[in-house]
Amino acid sequence: MGKKGKRDKKGKGAEKTLAKMEKKVSRRAKKEEEDLEALIAEFQSLDAKKTQVIESSCPPPSPRLNCSLCAHPERDELILFGGEYFNGQKTYLYNDLYIYHIRKNSWAKLDIPNPPPRRCAHQAAVVPTAGGQLWIFGGEFASPNGEQFYHYKDLWVLHLATKTWEQIKAPGGPSGRSGHRMVACKRQLIIFGGFHESARDFIYYNDVYTFNLDSFTWSKLAPAGLGPAPRSGCQMTATPEGNIIIYGGYSKQRIKKDVDKGTLHTDMFLLKAEGAGKEEDRWSWSRLSPSGVKPSPRSGFAVAAAPNNRCLLFGGVHDEEEEESLEGDFFNDIYFYDLGKNRWFPAQLKGPKSERRRRRRGRQAEAEAAGEEQLPPAQGPLEMVREVVAEDGTVMTIKQLIPVAAEDKDRSGSEEEEEEEEEGGALGQPVEPCPRSSAMVAVKHGVLFVYGGMFEVGDRQVTLSDLHSLDLHRMDGWKVLLEMDPKTQEWLEESESDEEEDDDVEGAEGGEEEEESSEEESEDEEGEQQHPAVQPGEAQAQYLARTEQYWLRLARSHMGPEAKDKKVLKVAHAMAKTFHEDAI
Repeated sequence: MGKKGKRDKKGKGAEKTLAKMEKKVSRRAKKEEEDLEALIAEFQSLDAKKTQVIESSCPPPSPRLNCSLCAHPERDELILFGGEYFNGQKTYLYNDLYIYHIRKNSWAKLDIPNPPPRRCAHQAAVVPTAGGQLWIFGGEFASPNGEQFYHYKDLWVLHLATKTWEQIKAPGGPSGRSGHRMVACKRQLIIFGGFHESARDFIYYNDVYTFNLDSFTWSKLAPAGLGPAPRSGCQMTATPEGNIIIYGGYSKQRIKKDVDKGTLHTDMFLLKAEGAGKEEDRWSWSRLSPSGVKPSPRSGFAVAAAPNNRCLLFGGVHDEEEEESLEGDFFNDIYFYDLGKNRWFPAQLKGPKSERRRRRRGRQAEAEAAGEEQLPPAQGPLEMVREVVAEDGTVMTIKQLIPVAAEDKDRSGSEEEEEEEEEGGALGQPVEPCPRSSAMVAVKHGVLFVYGGMFEVGDRQVTLSDLHSLDLHRMDGWKVLLEMDPKTQEWLEESESDEEEDDDVEGAEGGEEEEESSEEESEDEEGEQQHPAVQPGEAQAQYLARTEQYWLRLARSHMGPEAKDKKVLKVAHAMAKTFHEDAI
């Protein structure tokens, strides 16, 4: 009884502190948001000029982060909306809508009148009602210099059958926020957590709201039990029974003036509906203690529902915070969580048939050599070390691990070699997305699609726009559907900011205007394209290594499948070196 009373007092005290902080942040953010509202209204007036629905084939979307990617509930399509792009100086916001046709491996842009304002870090969920609906809540708009933020609290629905946007105005919803999570579950949308940030303050949430898809009404839940601490960017999964699972996330606290400390959460909770089917559901929090191998601590991971009553977690970053620096370890691994068994386990790729064939040959060779006097130790992956010398004399060392089977000199028959290259990717090496955080993922027909994301090289942020897929039933290897094009990257150093100040408003606008202006600039410069500003030394070597697969596949496509591996490797190095010398 005493422990329960202490727990209740602690919970009420935390609620009061949260309420005070929310009022404080709200007061300070009001002025910022009033300034940005005028800018948002200007952009909406531009969108109002659209009077008809236009769907047109187009190149892939430009690099972006924190957009939403959802699988169409009835068609073989993926739907991408919004996002942001940062080039080192300016932040670009988008509200364009793209459709990816899975069977055709092609993109189309869908212009629909009266879309939601430009935003990023929102949440989207699809439901199969009336031919399919895409629901969007919240997110943020940032000033071009990235120092002011406007957090949305609006709710929109895209009617996929009629291709029309509709804003749903219902009272009692969550406050403005971004980084929250939202899932569709039994005819309702459920929203958890997120954060609100102004120039000087921030606040993280752990509240839960539901939106009824039949009555179009909001409800704020008051679950029993001790729930998760406030956080954003967590995993949120709906179970078949109508319960909700929360895992991980990120939050930060101010420990002293101008000093914040981040926290990577690794705990797990179940939000259970106790009174399902009754007039008013009762909800309760309980802590989960899953078995198996949990993901290592990280933020910026992507999540999706997977086949066989599982959900998956992909990628992310673990930042090592120091007093004056922030170093990140990026991931490209996959973890599954079994909802029925309450168990985590890492994904294991089976590899292509050629790889399994080589493994069998290796085991047969070992068995034949078992009778010999001395058996050589089992070989692990070979480490290839290559050095590239830049024009300024900088020596870049690139290390790459290659499965020993890929270097097997006992291979015989050109047909088998070509077959293995086709199945295993360029030079027989496995193809996989490079390590990244903030990737967008979606699952359709048991196939995982991973689009974009970002990684860092020194002080530079590389925003990706590649697309990969993985069959979650077969788990036989990644497929590259869209390469990352390094020429789409732009990075402006801080010293160049004086030249860009006049373009701030245009920079925030994003969308078609930004793409058109960039094309005109490139024509005026007569081919003098601005390549990525690659950092010298170790950072440059990291960047080269992460994009090496791009150059290998490009070289292979130019030289043909009959070209020898060593020649392809040499040409790929020359192409990469030429590109990066232009960038230095």
